[in-house]
Amino acid sequence: MRPSKRAADELRPVTLERAVARYAEGSCLVKFGETHVLCTASLEDKPPPWLRGQGRGWITAEYAMLPRATHTRTRRESSSGKPSGRTQEIQRLIGRSLRAVTNLQALGERQIAIDCDVLQADGGTRTASITGAWVALHDCLKWMRARSIIKDMPLRDHVAAVSCGVSAGEIVLDLDYVEDSAAQTDANFVITGAGGLVEVQATAEGAVFEQEQLLAMLALARSGCEQLVALQKATVA
Repeated sequence: MRPSKRAADELRPVTLERAVARYAEGSCLVKFGETHVLCTASLEDKPPPWLRGQGRGWITAEYAMLPRATHTRTRRESSSGKPSGRTQEIQRLIGRSLRAVTNLQALGERQIAIDCDVLQADGGTRTASITGAWVALHDCLKWMRARSIIKDMPLRDHVAAVSCGVSAGEIVLDLDYVEDSAAQTDANFVITGAGGLVEVQATAEGAVFEQEQLLAMLALARSGCEQLVALQKATVA
């Protein structure tokens, strides 16, 4: 039995709440169990300098954890002058995931900035961020289309993410912190609504893992992301 009493293929309780930030063009408060992330999408009416004149837009992302998102206070990275390597990796992953399902040409020469701020962390902050950021991006694009800023909806598909791992010798879905901190294998999967793989991150934390275990984790992740995409669809319907 898992520490959370969940079945091996069971997600934590997941909620997606839209329009939680008054001034952002799109926003979503996503909860994967006790992991809570505020995702906002902000329209910037110009592309990054390196993209000017190319007739297409861009989606970028920033990720941060509030000082008391964890058991002990963590110093704000802004006070140290630069984000950590982990933070840079996660925000690039969020940006890549959203760009993978967006027609950047249809944005025109504009940029959408996604901010994912972890209010409370209990494992899976990057997967929750990606899943909630899609909703925030959707609502930002819907806001733009309602004001004739864009003609067509640039989103090609949904995208969601979930973790899998080998914990206490068992392959399990959506690890919380207790499981993640002691897992023999930790993996994150980013999958589109159509089932395409955007990114797979898998690491042996203890013993190495076999191909059969990787395929089993992928099968669990597909099932989890199907559930998350169904929730996204219900949320924005």
